[in-house]
Amino acid sequence: MSEQPPEHTDPLGAYAALYPEVAAAGSVRDALQAAADRAGLELAVELTSSPGWRHVAAKAETETETETETETETDTETGAEADGRSATVIIPRGEERVFLVDCWLGGIHMATGGALELADVAAVFHAWVRGSGVRELTARWPFLRTWDLAEAHERGEAEAVAARWRMMQRGPLPHRDAELLDLIRAAHAEPRLRALSPGQSMWWFTLSRRAAHPGVGEFPRTRSLGRGRFELTFPDRSVRVVEGAEAAVAVILEHLPPDLTP
Repeated sequence: MSEQPPEHTDPLGAYAALYPEVAAAGSVRDALQAAADRAGLELAVELTSSPGWRHVAAKAETETETETETETETDTETGAEADGRSATVIIPRGEERVFLVDCWLGGIHMATGGALELADVAAVFHAWVRGSGVRELTARWPFLRTWDLAEAHERGEAEAVAARWRMMQRGPLPHRDAELLDLIRAAHAEPRLRALSPGQSMWWFTLSRRAAHPGVGEFPRTRSLGRGRFELTFPDRSVRVVEGAEAAVAVILEHLPPDLTP
C-alpha cells in the first residue's frame, strides 16, 4: 500500500477558537475586508509585505493617486493628502482575543492599541487613512493610545524636532549612559545642531535634516567609549576619537555643510 501524503496543516487552526470569523474567512485580510464592506466603508485591505503573516495580519494605506490626479490634488471630501498614512493589524497567539492595531504616518508610529472586534478595526483603518488626527482617533476609540512625539509630528516638522530633543534628553536609559546624555545635551546647546533632528541607534547618537524616517546619513554619528572619550564615524566611514562631549560637538559642527538648511 502506498503512503498517503501528509495532510496540510491549517494555518489558522490555533486561532479558530478565539477568532472564528477569521478562520471562516481564511485570513485576517479577508475577514477585515468583509467587516469594512458590511459597514459600507470604502476601504481597500491588503496583505502585509511579509509572507509569514499572510493569514494573521493585514494593512491599509493612503490611496495612491490615479493617472488623472495631479501630485498636489487632495481628497475633496476629507481633505486628506497622500501623506504616507498606513495602518496594520495582527492577531497574536494567546489565551485572549485581541486585534493589535498600529497607525503610521510617514514612517512615524502614531497610535497603537488592541480591539476586540473587527468592526472597530475597520472603522479605525478607514478614519486613519482618510486623514483623522491622533487625538480624534484616540478619543473615538479609547482602546487606542498615542504619545507626545506623535502629536508633535502632526503639528509640523519644527514641533517634531523639538519633541525629539526633549525625548532624547531623558535618561539615562538603555543604550543611553550618562556620558552619551552629556553629549546630547551639549549638542542641544548649539543652535545649528538644535535645528536638526536627533536620533539614537543603539549606542549611537545621530542627527538628520528631517524628523521623519529614514534620516539622511550625511552627518557624523557619535558614541561614548567611556572615561570621557567619544568615537565619531563619518559618512565616508572614517573614524575619529576625541576627549569630552564638547570636543565631539565641535567636530560635528566642523563637518556641517555651510549652506545647511534643516
